[in-house]
Amino acid sequence: MATLLRKIGLIRLHNRDTEDPKHHHNNHRAGGGGGGPQSAALRGKGGAKSGGHKPPQQPHPAGGAGDASPGPGKGKGKRAAELAPRDKAPPPPAGAAGAPGAGGPRERAAGARAGPGPAAAAAAAAAGGSLVPAARQQHCAQVRSRRLMKELRDIARLSDRFISVELVDESLFDWNVKLHQVDKDSVLWQDMKETNTEFILLNLTFPDNFPFSPPFMRVLSPRLENGYVLDGGAICMELLTPRGWSSAYTVEAVMRQFAASLVKGQGRICRKAGKSKKSFSRKEAEATFKSLVKTHEKYGWVTPPVSDG
Repeated sequence: MATLLRKIGLIRLHNRDTEDPKHHHNNHRAGGGGGGPQSAALRGKGGAKSGGHKPPQQPHPAGGAGDASPGPGKGKGKRAAELAPRDKAPPPPAGAAGAPGAGGPRERAAGARAGPGPAAAAAAAAAGGSLVPAARQQHCAQVRSRRLMKELRDIARLSDRFISVELVDESLFDWNVKLHQVDKDSVLWQDMKETNTEFILLNLTFPDNFPFSPPFMRVLSPRLENGYVLDGGAICMELLTPRGWSSAYTVEAVMRQFAASLVKGQGRICRKAGKSKKSFSRKEAEATFKSLVKTHEKYGWVTPPVSDG
């Protein structure tokens, strides 16, 4: 009896399990159609070996922005993304016309760090170029000083005491020269004896580019007439002009030429009342000299005959 009841219970249990769809569904999920997870893995391996049909893959857009998985065209898309910033136009420089924020404090600071602009560079170049004239000026001053020192030594060694030199205010470039002698057979020499004139005093100022330019020479005293001595004490001699000057001329040679021109031009000491004591003026001498230079440049200088010396 007990055996019969046990068989009836087993039959009912079997019918309940097979008729309950929920129980059947759970068993199907758990078993995976018989075999469970291990059977599914085995079926996957077997399908691969047997060359079963692979599920169709969804097409991937080439280089899709949101696609994280590799696919055809992904490398090209990445390369294009890397090159894209290079193809963009470069931003305008700071401070350029039309640039956003041009002229702001940050851009001005960047411009200051970048260096001076073309105008400032030109000004700096001009300032730097001024060093060349300064060096040249210094060189000319040295040449002039050496030449004049040599001239002073040579004049001091003269045995005939033809001329003597005194520096004006101890300046090497401003001389008072005393002409002690002229031709003793001339009327000028006789005038000097009669008026007790020991010398003819002249002033010589030397320009910055001496000896390549002539000194300015004028008579100070006594007041002379003729002898190529003009108003203010200016002297009409071609060798005292830039056109007739040579750097080989010495002060001694110029003074000897002047002494000869005085005699040749029949120079005399002025003895007229009221005029003889009137001193020569430098300003008048400079104006007269400029005028005569213009006249001779226009009409030429008269060359005396060789017989006249």
